Amino acid sequence: MGRFHRHDDGTVHDHDHDHDHDGAHGHGDHSGYQTATQRVDVLEAIFSENDVRAADNREAFARNGIRSLNMMSSPGSGKTAVLAATLDELAGDVAVGIIEGDIATDLDAARLSGRGAQISLLNTDNGFGGECHLDAPMVSRALAGLDLPGLDLVIIENVGNLVCPAEFDVGEHAKVMVYSLTEGEDKPLKYPVMFRAVDVVLLNKIDLGPYLDADVATYTERIRQVNPGAVILPVSAKTGEGMDAWFAWLRTFVAG
Repeated sequence: MGRFHRHDDGTVHDHDHDHDHDGAHGHGDHSGYQTATQRVDVLEAIFSENDVRAADNREAFARNGIRSLNMMSSPGSGKTAVLAATLDELAGDVAVGIIEGDIATDLDAARLSGRGAQISLLNTDNGFGGECHLDAPMVSRALAGLDLPGLDLVIIENVGNLVCPAEFDVGEHAKVMVYSLTEGEDKPLKYPVMFRAVDVVLLNKIDLGPYLDADVATYTERIRQVNPGAVILPVSAKTGEGMDAWFAWLRTFVAG
């Protein structure tokens, strides 16, 4: 199946093109292939089913008085480090459940264990390389691993990817993105769907600014170009700089 994208109005566009390895268009027998229209129909059905399950997840959160976050990022942004510091801050104060999404391994789940949170591991490896995002049915399955009546907050740590996770509603009340200085200031312009979708951007690893010759103001400006309304919080999960502002935002969010 080719590349596709769902716009804010819910419509799905298929961008698939057949090419051979020399870059020329293939003109072989296509009689056994789905047409572009059929592919779009299938994708719209997938998104429609996902949205139904997302509504079910949201209802489960509502029944139990839970607020939920979908936390996204590219690999290596420091998302799990941010979560570890967050759990340490909230331990004994806010009851947190983590849905830990990863293609394979339990490394991140193990890193977060022992910090006072319930953790439900969700591996997406399907034997063909693994899904590059979490969807609502996956999250629904992972919720069975949490004692929802005992929780105040569920944080869904999505698979590290700057494209697909932003397109799938999983039932969250807000989307948060961890974006590090090490990724370069161009990422909001190169991956606008992700940056446009989020409510909060944690600009992580600001402690590395002097070594990277990176200007936080430039990163912030690029984010604002794509998402003027996003809350932007420069932080360092390693040193703790700026993390109090994130904790304050999170406590206000949990209070509803």
